[in-house]
Amino acid sequence: MKVVIFSTCIVDLFFPNVGAAMVEVLERFGCETFMPVKQICCGQPTYNSGYVKATQKVFRNEIDALLSVDADYIVGPAGSCVNMLREYRVLLKDDPEYAEKAKEVADKTFEFSQFLYRVLNVIDAGAELDAKATYHRSCHMTRLLGERTAPFVLLDHVKDLQMEPLPHIENCCGFGGMFSAKEPEISKQMVDEKVDDVLSTGAKVLISADPACLMNISGRFSRRQEKIKIMHIAEVLNHNVDPKRIKFHDPLPVEQEVRL
Repeated sequence: MKVVIFSTCIVDLFFPNVGAAMVEVLERFGCETFMPVKQICCGQPTYNSGYVKATQKVFRNEIDALLSVDADYIVGPAGSCVNMLREYRVLLKDDPEYAEKAKEVADKTFEFSQFLYRVLNVIDAGAELDAKATYHRSCHMTRLLGERTAPFVLLDHVKDLQMEPLPHIENCCGFGGMFSAKEPEISKQMVDEKVDDVLSTGAKVLISADPACLMNISGRFSRRQEKIKIMHIAEVLNHNVDPKRIKFHDPLPVEQEVRL
């Protein structure tokens, strides 16, 4: 199975270890991975800032890059950015040259944990992590991408990992891309609430499937001089792996597949 890696800007610039972990997990499950160097940004920041027309060429560049390899799937480490690729089919539906290409990208793009659970049918990645942790559920991944199950199933099967429920898990961390820059005071209050909720669990590790959220929350922890270890779910699922523990589940019914 050929998989194109949609690396995302934040992983490229701030969390390259997350990208490496994702690739190692995918290759462990038999995927042949490719990362086209032409990819830059998915266009979400400028598009959400109102530069609708100017961002069109960013969309097209990303499409050309991701389709430069004849792969079966496109997999990314951020629910927010993956959702942006899924939206290409709508944003470019009237483009005579890119409408079909945009649909192709959208149809075969998955967030990392979603891909493991829903495409590769993984239920236990064979990982082990002796820690008390909690999980931040990012807004875009749940409310827009529609994935609320995969990360929790995979984390529940990590050996020795004690997962604590996060109070107010539905609340945003306050990042929201440009929102944190345009409304810094409101964003600060929101991330403070998130930090307080994380601390209330007694967890030593904060896990998420969205690097941008981890960057925002860990930054607030640092400024408050509070300590927390942050881990992307790819790092967790690549930790102390014993292939003998790997387990798969039966293919999900079609109605449970995420096809937005």
